[in-house]
Amino acid sequence: MAAAGDGPWLDDAAGRLVRPFTVSNGRTEPSIALDLMSQVMATGSTPLGYLGPEHAQALDLCRAPVSVAEIAAHLKLPAVVTKVLLSDLVDCGALTAKPPVFHHNPTDRSLLEAVLDGLRRQL
Repeated sequence: MAAAGDGPWLDDAAGRLVRPFTVSNGRTEPSIALDLMSQVMATGSTPLGYLGPEHAQALDLCRAPVSVAEIAAHLKLPAVVTKVLLSDLVDCGALTAKPPVFHHNPTDRSLLEAVLDGLRRQL
């Protein structure tokens, strides 16, 4: 139960409620370019300075290469907030990031038509 006077700050099931952009100190621009499909991986270096608990959770998820989208889903944070956290970890040397590799042209007309046809069959 939430204590009297705690109001909307506590939730019995979720614990303390924090607005997502509080996690990134209100920042909405990562310091490096990250795509949702970018792969990040821990380097094994210990980050210097204080990082919040969300940084530690993200770093823990990166023991093997993982996409930015997967980390955002696990952390239950918006992608832009996750990108800021991950860019902090890259900046301090705790993570490496690789852009997505496409073995085809993602704007290839035949590929887009095949995807559209597949979606139409699903409907």
